[in-house]
Amino acid sequence: MARLLVILAVAAVIFWVFSVVDAAVQPPARHRGVGKPVWVVITIVFPVVGGVLWFAVGRVSARSLRVTAPDDDPEFLRGLGGGPARGSHGDRRVIDDQDERIRQLEQELARLDDDDDPSAGPRRGH
Repeated sequence: MARLLVILAVAAVIFWVFSVVDAAVQPPARHRGVGKPVWVVITIVFPVVGGVLWFAVGRVSARSLRVTAPDDDPEFLRGLGGGPARGSHGDRRVIDDQDERIRQLEQELARLDDDDDPSAGPRRGH
């Protein structure tokens, strides 16, 4: 029984030290509820309970603070055209402009194919 108590006491001390250090080294943006110094004091004054509170309530997960890349951010992509974000009418106009540009390029390619030098002989592969 004494061994079990010693093992539990050592585990409690390790957990306490870990929670104090974790609360102290986290950036202020990852502290929820109260400020960083208050969380450090809570984990020091209430060794096990403070640590449990820190991990359950006070610590914000890194996933919730994740920064998205610009190409994954819909707000950024909407505003790429310059100025405010466009609605569906602006998006349709961009698509129509792209379609017109593609038609022009196809016509230019067809004209270039027709303008091949006839003295070069017949083309192969057609």
